[in-house]
Amino acid sequence: MIIDFPDTGLPVEDVLPELAKVLKVAPVAILEAAPGAGKTTLVPLFLLKSGILGSGKIIMLEPRRLAARAAARRMADLLGEEVGQTVGYRVRLDSKVSEQTRIEVVTEGILTRRLQSDPELGGVDLLIFDEFHERSLQTDLGLALARQVQEILRDDLRLLLMSATIDTARISKALGEAPVISSAGRQFPVETRFLSRPAFRALLQEVVNAVEEALWEEGDILVFLPGAGEITRLQKRLPQMPSLSDALILPLYGSLPPKDQDRAIQPDPDGMRKIVLSTDIAETSLTIEGVRIVIDSGLARRPVFNPNSGMTALETQRISRASADQRRGRAGRLGPGICYRLWTAAEDRGLVEFSAPEIMTTDLTALVLELAKWGVEDPTDLFWMDAPPRGPFAQGRDVLQALGAIDADGKITTLGQKIVSLPLHPRLGGMLIKARKIDAAGLAVDIAALLSERDILRRDPDFPNSDIRSRLEILSQPGLKDRNISGAVQQVRRASQDLRRRLKIQDGSEVQESAGLLLAFAYPDRIGELRSESQHQYRLSGGRGARLVENDRLQGEPYIVVADLDGKGRDARIHLAAPTSIKEIEENFEDVIVVIRRVFWDEKKSRVLAVQERKLGALLIEQQRIENPSPEEVEAALLTVVKSKGLKILPWNEESKCLAARVNFVRYHGGGEAWPDLTDSALENSVEDWLLPYLAGLSSLDDLQKLNLTDILMNMLSWDQRMQLDEYAPPSMKVPSGSNIRLDYSDPESPVLAARLQELFGLQEVPKLCNGRAAVSIHLLSPARRPVQITQDLASFWQNTYTDVKKDLKGRYPKHYWPDDPLEAEATSRVKPRRN
Repeated sequence: MIIDFPDTGLPVEDVLPELAKVLKVAPVAILEAAPGAGKTTLVPLFLLKSGILGSGKIIMLEPRRLAARAAARRMADLLGEEVGQTVGYRVRLDSKVSEQTRIEVVTEGILTRRLQSDPELGGVDLLIFDEFHERSLQTDLGLALARQVQEILRDDLRLLLMSATIDTARISKALGEAPVISSAGRQFPVETRFLSRPAFRALLQEVVNAVEEALWEEGDILVFLPGAGEITRLQKRLPQMPSLSDALILPLYGSLPPKDQDRAIQPDPDGMRKIVLSTDIAETSLTIEGVRIVIDSGLARRPVFNPNSGMTALETQRISRASADQRRGRAGRLGPGICYRLWTAAEDRGLVEFSAPEIMTTDLTALVLELAKWGVEDPTDLFWMDAPPRGPFAQGRDVLQALGAIDADGKITTLGQKIVSLPLHPRLGGMLIKARKIDAAGLAVDIAALLSERDILRRDPDFPNSDIRSRLEILSQPGLKDRNISGAVQQVRRASQDLRRRLKIQDGSEVQESAGLLLAFAYPDRIGELRSESQHQYRLSGGRGARLVENDRLQGEPYIVVADLDGKGRDARIHLAAPTSIKEIEENFEDVIVVIRRVFWDEKKSRVLAVQERKLGALLIEQQRIENPSPEEVEAALLTVVKSKGLKILPWNEESKCLAARVNFVRYHGGGEAWPDLTDSALENSVEDWLLPYLAGLSSLDDLQKLNLTDILMNMLSWDQRMQLDEYAPPSMKVPSGSNIRLDYSDPESPVLAARLQELFGLQEVPKLCNGRAAVSIHLLSPARRPVQITQDLASFWQNTYTDVKKDLKGRYPKHYWPDDPLEAEATSRVKPRRN
């Protein structure tokens, strides 16, 4: 088929012949084209006309449904045709293609489905990844699978990556030095205006101020906001400005019905001025007719996966420089424009160059299942720009195993094959399939549709309502008076109808009490049991905590299943849930409920207890007392508590502590490895060896306190070592006064003899132990047993220091005996010697 190529005069036309020439020989190419160059609409048309692709199709991926429909419509207009003829599109819930279609613009999940069902991509000659810089998870997956198809099945398949803001050097290198073609854009001058100082007002007030200023300029206004919530609030606030009485204020975000999205991006038929309030959906691939002014909040709301909680939460983040430049470029597509950036020039210099790719920040459960379907268990077998992080990937495998979608080896199961064919998260796909067993497929479809779109009820802190049944009731109403939620409800209904068509489900969607059970099929790790009614706290089967806010409709429910929670803090806040019952859990999760025999230390009773438990994950379903656990089980529990609490739980006394220190002293001074190591760390590491034989018949803390640690440690010595111990390291030493004074072996290098100075009169040599290898450290004390001097050279002390010490002590203790010649004096433990 030969088509007429339109003459648009767009800059990308200059490089199209070179691009066609490159793709004729190269398996992969990269096109870097500035905003406004015309790459999205002209490249597919030219490559089709060029004939280099033979009779095959072109599939072009767009990150967003709105951009896919708009791109297909624009290309069809250039050909003078209707969408669905030469150019068509396939997006979720909508498609326009025919047998004539040679160019299909699709969203990324559609490509993955196509690859999984037909790995050879029969009839497709070229894949185009448009706006590749956005690096969605599906983009990276699609490229990884397509590269393997090229290598193994289709060496004639061509890949083209296109973007206006792309790290071409890195991507080219990763793709084996893929050729890069660059095109200038048709970008009119855009004046950038920054705040003079950091924003100190609320975001919406800053936007209102910028809109007021921008109204003095010509052209429609495009406002970038983080999410639909801010858009809705601003949409209510702007009409209160008198200067906006003759302007249309139009929202633009992903869950809007297509007709409302099209109204925002197309010129108003009556020529009214437009103010378009958009998320980052308008950041790339779109030309919104009439826009000459951009107001950029600098923020975007993106899903971020928390590996610690296993949950994904939307976080408001500062955009990257690449995103800021894309947004700014919206003002210069059709003529000179102005971009108001709601941050300072200094803050602008601190922007990161590119946002992190989604594969590094999101839940990877769906990716793991897709790879299992593809036959890949190890993701490193495929090409990745950024390899999937190990932690989230492992967590994804755990979720899929809990759902029964993959087996223990990571291979996809029959259930997994069914789940992966559905355009849903694996959790929701599994729920839909299992719902047929309880005749609740219609209800499951509505729940899946609700959870796949944004919450249709605003989260009002004054009227907390996390009960998903409230949303189901709204869906069942034939009409809606509340316009604030009607658009979101229509989107959910469309999603539900599409799923009913795919699954051939005809039954109704009446609200049933099985909503909680259906959620349990999707979230078996989030079945919660009430643990504190006053604080509305739940323990989830996955092991973490969760809480309801005060006055929530589900308050007091003994068992619930949580579909959405924020993942923050020790107890995450529950946003969506439904009640269930222990009967439902036992009847439907019998195959994963495990029976555990547990013998453990009960902290409150200070003894070993034994129980048999039935558990679903961390959720305790039933517990029964075991009266006669085996001796081995009890001993193991006692050892565990000693290890966890440390040796301090044992009945140490001065005698046992001294014995351990004496043995360590001998070992330190040449006793060698033959002597046991009785340091705390060694004893803790070998507790099974030396303590276990003495635990027979014990079961409580009182029993442990009856242990004789001195005897236990002594039994670790041989007979010869016991005899040598008193010789090498006696427990006490007789001093000249006749007293036997206990030696302190705390420091194995030098034991301490602490004695009152008067008890050592006449002693000239410091005693040595361990066959003379270690001198005792003498701590000389006053009559009040306060330290006076530390020495290992008594002769020097008597000769050089004693006179001064004597003067000081005689003044403080005049009644005590202070001879002039301590070496000739009688040692005494009394105030004065008996002979005096």
